[in-house]
Amino acid sequence: MNHTEGGLVIFSANSHPSSREISKRIGERLGVELGKVQVYQEDNRETRVQIQESVRGKDVFIVQTVSKDVNSTIMELLIMVYACRTSCARSITGVVPYFPYSKQCKMRKRGSIVSKLLASMMCKAGLTHLITMDLHQKEIQGFFNIPVDNLRASPFLLQYIQEEIPDYRNAVIVAKSPASAKRAQSFAERLRLGIAVIHGEAQDAESDLVDGRHSPPTVKTTGGIHLRLEIPLLIPKEKPPITVVGDVGGRIAIIVLLCVPPPQDDIIDDVVSFVAAAETLKERGAYKIFVMATHGILSSDAPKLIEESAIDKVVVTNTIPHEHQKLQCDKIQTVDISIILSEAIRRIYQGESMSYLFRHIGLED
Repeated sequence: MNHTEGGLVIFSANSHPSSREISKRIGERLGVELGKVQVYQEDNRETRVQIQESVRGKDVFIVQTVSKDVNSTIMELLIMVYACRTSCARSITGVVPYFPYSKQCKMRKRGSIVSKLLASMMCKAGLTHLITMDLHQKEIQGFFNIPVDNLRASPFLLQYIQEEIPDYRNAVIVAKSPASAKRAQSFAERLRLGIAVIHGEAQDAESDLVDGRHSPPTVKTTGGIHLRLEIPLLIPKEKPPITVVGDVGGRIAIIVLLCVPPPQDDIIDDVVSFVAAAETLKERGAYKIFVMATHGILSSDAPKLIEESAIDKVVVTNTIPHEHQKLQCDKIQTVDISIILSEAIRRIYQGESMSYLFRHIGLED
């Protein structure tokens, strides 16, 4: 693909060195040099962007990975988009492998749906298309009034299982909760493997936190008569001890997490529940335990907990930079997904159908 006038320009944001690394890989696959842009923060932490080449009439793609400083990452992207818009770019596509604030996509108590706000901000800044991967909830696409391509990482994780786990035929796919059983079943059917389900996690389900404002019903007074609303209340949930439905004895247990709430089953962040699940699987006789997910935030002391746990490998994609975490824990493995981002950019630029990238993708994937 040639970088010609009126053609394609790929910019890399400055949020993290990994953002430039994945941008370089995309550019190399497409045969395009990265566009020249200067992004920096002033002493008062204001973000300043200077586009250093003409983008008039061109199709611009801005690659932005999410660093630990999420809010600065968002501002960089918004300002870059707006700078390209005011420089008369023909189209502006955001390539955001992990969509930030995606876990805040439902109303909780008196909170707000922040992912809807972020989608509105991106559209208002001038974004005309978004490429992302494994949204926390597929319905987030409806927050945008522009096209959104929600790519899948499952083919890369399936390939890792087949190529990097020599005796994967002796494995069983494990669903970390009953809610994720359909996704685990999809994986198991593609690999021709069995399935097990962990039931009774030690944390609250996301559905328990959604849309409940916990305000007492109002008491209406009519002519001195007090009317009390007799509304039946649900019995509080009480989760049983962790147990495993299915046989994992003498098998490799592969916990697969793909876009299935509750809780954030496409994202590995707080690893306490995974460590507890791994201990349970170990007690049931599993001799190797793999945890696989699209996004690996791995914040706080997650690397240390993983290193000291019964988990043998944690496999995540490079949608989020985690080089620092890999230095703390050698159990963390990375799968590169830049090839599918490159192909998505090429197809959008050439005006080709995106359906090829969604072949054999079902509602459960």
